[in-house]
Amino acid sequence: MSLTFSRLRSLFAVVLVSLPVSACGYNTIPTLEEQAKAKWSDVQNQYQRRADLIPNLVSTVQGYAKQEKDVLTAVVEARAKATSVNIDASQFTDPDKIKQFQDAQAQLSGALGRLLAVSENYPDLKSNQNFLALQSQLEGTENRIAVARRDYIEAVRVYNTELKTFPGILWASTVFRGNKPMAEFTANDAAQTPPQVKF
Repeated sequence: MSLTFSRLRSLFAVVLVSLPVSACGYNTIPTLEEQAKAKWSDVQNQYQRRADLIPNLVSTVQGYAKQEKDVLTAVVEARAKATSVNIDASQFTDPDKIKQFQDAQAQLSGALGRLLAVSENYPDLKSNQNFLALQSQLEGTENRIAVARRDYIEAVRVYNTELKTFPGILWASTVFRGNKPMAEFTANDAAQTPPQVKF
């Protein structure tokens, strides 16, 4: 009887101690960190979707625009570079790695912009159903990428703010001392300039 009472008393003590700890924000930092990582996975997923569409787009355009070999080559090379730059969870706090990833994706975006602009010179291509479907999918993917980046930026903002404000700063300076602010996703200078296409 006393053994059962002792267990119940221990369980009750654990519950009493855990309630204030859970209410004081102890779980906030790891929760926000995992949310930001999940949002980054969404960003990578949308970039991968775009990379998967590119070979079909390139082969469709190749049939019509044989003389635009330089543009097509630039797209293929930019895709290869963009898919070779990967970021894992240990690199979220490294702004240089995030910038390297962003730059590779921006280079691919620019090459795709030039490819789609080149298509304007080929009326038959513009009416091709495969091309129109691929172009529509790419446009949808670009929109998804923008939403995923926006969600990641917001998740990182919330996480970084928690590390710097009360009561999160208390946890960040004690229990979660190893947690560093995550690098933000920023637009590069080239994103401000539309692709230049000369015929």
